[in-house]
Amino acid sequence: MHPRKTSTYGYSSSDYRKFTRWGWLMLLSFGITYLFFYNGRQNINLVLSLMAEGLGSTTTALGIVTSALFWCYAFGQLINGRLGAFFGYKRFMMVGIIGSAAINVIISFQHSIPMIAILWGLNGFFQSMVWANGLGVLNKWWPKSKRGFASGLTTAFSGLAQVITYLTILLCLELNPEWGWRAAFRYPMIPMVLMLIAFYFFFKEKPEDVGLAPFVEEDAETEKRDAELIRSIEEKGYLYPYAVLFREPKILIFCLISAIAGVGRYGLLTWVPTYFGEVMGLSIKDGIFSSILLPLGQACAMFVFPLITDKVFKGKREPMLALASVVTFAGMCIFPFITQQMTASIMLFVLGISGMVTGVIWAVAGDMGGRAFSSTIVGVLDWAVYMGAAVQAMVFGFVKDTFGWPAIFITIGCLYVIMLVLTLIAKKMKTKRI
Repeated sequence: MHPRKTSTYGYSSSDYRKFTRWGWLMLLSFGITYLFFYNGRQNINLVLSLMAEGLGSTTTALGIVTSALFWCYAFGQLINGRLGAFFGYKRFMMVGIIGSAAINVIISFQHSIPMIAILWGLNGFFQSMVWANGLGVLNKWWPKSKRGFASGLTTAFSGLAQVITYLTILLCLELNPEWGWRAAFRYPMIPMVLMLIAFYFFFKEKPEDVGLAPFVEEDAETEKRDAELIRSIEEKGYLYPYAVLFREPKILIFCLISAIAGVGRYGLLTWVPTYFGEVMGLSIKDGIFSSILLPLGQACAMFVFPLITDKVFKGKREPMLALASVVTFAGMCIFPFITQQMTASIMLFVLGISGMVTGVIWAVAGDMGGRAFSSTIVGVLDWAVYMGAAVQAMVFGFVKDTFGWPAIFITIGCLYVIMLVLTLIAKKMKTKRI
């Protein structure tokens, strides 16, 4: 290895330029691939009312169907971050993308709600094979001092992916209106698979794959800790990280924070398009145009929040979580009492920004797990996110029918108060065993 240079992470000038170039290529290739990946996951939310009409069911029953993806995605994330590290990140991710596209097309030919639920759950497992493994790779290319930026930009791509899905579904319904909801499970898979071709050629799992040594952290303690974690896995086996993580109190606290983030993010994404139709009487097209400000706000937050924690809070993530919790609580309590479409759309943008804290959570995962444990920690925390998403998908339909639409938004707001309390607790905690 070259003599250590603090500003170049242990590389010579020429190798550092190469390392930086490839790091950006990894970030963009994963981000652009993920930009179209939500086409195979968020598509169902935008055609729930069409599916209910076409299948002779209700949106509440189909809300339970959507929860099948969240449950399977959650438990898939719990294991796939570790399996990807064992079998190869890139190979594992490609299987997930191909599998999800195939399942979506199969669903488009179904007429049975139970069969759709089973297939949608299987789709959730395939979808869970990509995110944690992609972040695991990026943590091998982006040192701690730049990790907030990298995780934020990557998560912003996932936010923009939701916007792409909204626009793609609108286009699909225009191209083939006679297909109805089924169009949303066919056309959107085309760009998803096409992006896989570029991903196959450009994505490299680690610096060693392009003839570089692993980077050296600027902070000697961080570098030492990374080396110890890698050595502990080599000595104790690939399942060792789970034994460590589930005995770590701070990880458990962040699991609860992540679950609330999942309720907030997917509670809005799942139900807001239907809310605009049922409460404000908008068509599916107009409802989607109003709803699109929500994922746009989420995309902004996913990028900006982690960057603020790097630059303003000097790597401390909890202050940003606390601020976001307070703003989200206030916004959620106000939103259901807004009666004008434009005002509601603008408020959705604000809530998209304040409620979208997962970008900060992924930066926390990288900080706590380094290069060795990060994909596993991301998997564990994303499991918690989707456990929250699964619960809201099953419960909020009942809440809506029993207590009315305002109850959904006020419930989410109250959960963010709990997030604030948990964040203040986490701020005082140190990771003891990692």
